[in-house]
Amino acid sequence: MESKESARIPRDVFMETFKYFKSNKPKPSLDRVITTDSDNRLLLFHRRDIIEDVRSKYLGLRSLKEWKAYSLKSNPGLILIRNPFTSLGQRFWIRKCLEIYPKKPNRTNIDVETHIDDWWSECHYSERNNSKLLKKLRWTTLGYHHNWDTKVYTEENKGVFPSELSELADIVAHYLGYEGFRAEAAIVNYYHMSSTLSAHTDHSEINLEAPLFSFSVGQSSIFLIGGRDKFINPIPILLNSGDIVIMSKEARLCYHAVPKILPSPTTPWNYQEDSGGMDFSAVKFKFIDYDVSSDFHRNIDNVEWSHFNNYICESRININVRQVLNENQNSLNDVI
Repeated sequence: MESKESARIPRDVFMETFKYFKSNKPKPSLDRVITTDSDNRLLLFHRRDIIEDVRSKYLGLRSLKEWKAYSLKSNPGLILIRNPFTSLGQRFWIRKCLEIYPKKPNRTNIDVETHIDDWWSECHYSERNNSKLLKKLRWTTLGYHHNWDTKVYTEENKGVFPSELSELADIVAHYLGYEGFRAEAAIVNYYHMSSTLSAHTDHSEINLEAPLFSFSVGQSSIFLIGGRDKFINPIPILLNSGDIVIMSKEARLCYHAVPKILPSPTTPWNYQEDSGGMDFSAVKFKFIDYDVSSDFHRNIDNVEWSHFNNYICESRININVRQVLNENQNSLNDVI
């Protein structure tokens, strides 16, 4: 019989839920997971007077009027956008995350073991056999580099934030009505089928009012979102390739985690579609200053795409983008 004293100790229900979904024996049931948009825990997110953004299709996004966005009843500020990407758009971002973002001077978890200037090239084009290196990459950081030890950003630990990723975040921010958002830091997480991400909150940024944008591609995952402490039951949501999660307002400071990676039921990055013969020169971008056209269309070639396809068919990639500074700051050294 439970004593009165033990009954008063709050249960870490977040960890209990995490362990349940992490388990392989027995495999967890998905009955409690939000897997469909008709789940009554979701509310359709209405945006009035949606104005098309001409930049969207050039960064692999469908028409904004086709997007399906939902809010979570239990977590005000959490918004889920179901895959607004085209097939070619998913390839574009998968390739960026594998071929470009782990390059120096960006930081990766591999840096503690050895110095590698170009992880993807080292894995596939080096004379040495580096097949084991392929699965060693767990994260890379962009812009303001997240310090995993101190959890503090500094001006000395900062790189150039990718212009195309700034553009992507800007499109989504405007769609949701966040007009002043600035993409200043990102962590790209690389998951394999046995990977997990333990419960945590994102609170290193000076600006905790700005939303956090989380883009997922590749294999599916169960995403848990709870409350400000671990004594609140988390809600499990199935995320598939192309889904975007936005944490704003109260949800920005809630515990969240990824206890399970699941095989994707489909491969939306390989769907056949018309590339549209897009004229990139006719589009005015805010940040991009390179030839987007050739960068985007080179992913059409399935032979050239094959190495990236092999990786993403057994992995999940998540890009989470955040604003570090307050609106009136240009650097961390500015007095608020």
